[in-house]
Order: sequence, then structure tokens, then C-alpha cells
Amino acid sequence: MSYVDGFVFAVPKNKKDEYIAYAESFVPIFKEYGALTAVENWGDSIPDGEVTSFPMAVKCEEDEVVCFSWVTWPSKEVREAAWAKMMEDDRFDPEKNPMPFDGKRLIYGGFETIVNA
Repeated sequence: MSYVDGFVFAVPKNKKDEYIAYAESFVPIFKEYGALTAVENWGDSIPDGEVTSFPMAVKCEEDEVVCFSWVTWPSKEVREAAWAKMMEDDRFDPEKNPMPFDGKRLIYGGFETIVNA
């Protein structure tokens, strides 16, 4: 089964175009390192929660939108090898290619695929 990296974060509404360009610049790099797919999503139906929610999880501010993204890998081993190489890749250097959002509020993790219908 495949392996998935998932990401949830908040992007300022006025930086949507900047974020799209940023995200599009990384798709070929992920694929170069073995990713099968890279998907970026701009929230448009994100309910506020009473106990927890996407907006609460990333401390989304009024002028921001929650984004949800994932990268699919053929295996955890491919993913781990890819991330090791990408962390050494200058194209991922935040000083050279700064994120158009607050990376301190980004939530991410790796997930083993257990059902894929």
C-alpha cells in the first residue's frame, strides 16, 4: 500500500495566488523524488468547531483560509528516502523560497494507507 504525507495550515486570503505559485513549484520536486501525486486544496467549507476543528487546530485568523494538502508515495521507504534528500535540496531552503504562510502553525504527519477504494 502507498504512504501519504498530510498537511493542514492557514494561508492569508490575500496570498492565494502566491500560495498557488509556491505549491506548484514544489510538485515537480516531490515527483522527482518519487511522489505519485501532490494535491493542494483551498478551504471553502470549513466549519468552526466547539471542541476542535481545522480552523482551531491551525489557529486560523479571520483573514486566513485553511488549506489541506497531501503527497502520496509508493511506500514509506520511498517517502523517508525522499525527505532525507529534499531536506538537503536548496530548493527547499526557506530562506531562498519562503513559505507564504506561518509554518509554525502547519500540522503534518505521515500516514500508512489502510483502505484505498
